[in-house]
Amino acid sequence: MKAIESERYRRTLLQRLAISACLLISASVLGVETSGAQSWPSKLIKAYIPFGAGSATDVVPRMFFERLSAELGQPIVIENRTGAGGTIGTAAVVRSDPDGYSILAHSSAITIAPAIFTDLTFDATRDLSSAIMIGYSANVMITSPSKPWKTVQEFIAAAKAKDASITFGSVGIGSATHISAEKFRLAAGVDATHIPYRGGAEVITDIIGGRIDFYFCPLATALPLIRDGQVRALLVSTAKRVADLPDVPSPLEIGLQGADTAIWFGVFVPSKTPKDIVDKLYTSGTKVLAEPETQNDLKKLGVEPWPMKPDEMDALVVRETIANAALIKAAGIKQ
Repeated sequence: MKAIESERYRRTLLQRLAISACLLISASVLGVETSGAQSWPSKLIKAYIPFGAGSATDVVPRMFFERLSAELGQPIVIENRTGAGGTIGTAAVVRSDPDGYSILAHSSAITIAPAIFTDLTFDATRDLSSAIMIGYSANVMITSPSKPWKTVQEFIAAAKAKDASITFGSVGIGSATHISAEKFRLAAGVDATHIPYRGGAEVITDIIGGRIDFYFCPLATALPLIRDGQVRALLVSTAKRVADLPDVPSPLEIGLQGADTAIWFGVFVPSKTPKDIVDKLYTSGTKVLAEPETQNDLKKLGVEPWPMKPDEMDALVVRETIANAALIKAAGIKQ
């Protein structure tokens, strides 16, 4: 009898030891995953910017990353991986390990590329996750002071009279400067010839010289030129007027429905990045954006804060990708 009880005790003890071992292993595995996310970042972070140095999509995130680095306690090294409308730098992040150490700074141009580059190896709405919305800005429709039109209404009347002899510049096919101009052109019902340039400096030179008729220039770049009288501002691209140009109308004010465009700047990570890391990026970024010094520097760059949670930003990317595909088809834009 004692032998039977002893055997039962031995079996019960072994079962309990086995269960305890399983629990310890599970806890250990879960602990490694959780501590890995909680300890992020523990080393240098690499931020890819898919446009050239000095562009709005470079200057705005670069300023933000300097402050985010201090908040996270790790250096953020920036690499300008340019080419193909920002798709080369974007692809580099899509292919990277989803560990929070490779991040992407992009603009609303990310919602334009899929309709322009039909051979993309990635889908930004599927392969990237939103982390931080930095803010938004406007493009400004500028022209030479030597041109006869002083208001956007006068310009539209002249453009309709002259038809396709009107020209406009952009920093490339499918760029935000191109899309702003096309939305305006379609809403106003005017014909105009698109002339793509390699960079904004070349477009501005030809605007000032009167060699092309208009350009939707990023606000931060346009402001000093407008204040110095080198160019004339006719329209802002956003739905409402901007504080820096209180006398310049928005498209909706003059009846151009669907012509408004906000140029936004945000941070993305590979879609399989752990949620804990995305959440930490979001909370840290939100804290940085709330600082008065950051808001002051954004204002100098013509950027307004746009508080938005990651899932809301994901939804915005999907909506704008669909809308821009329809616009690009209607405008007949091809690479």
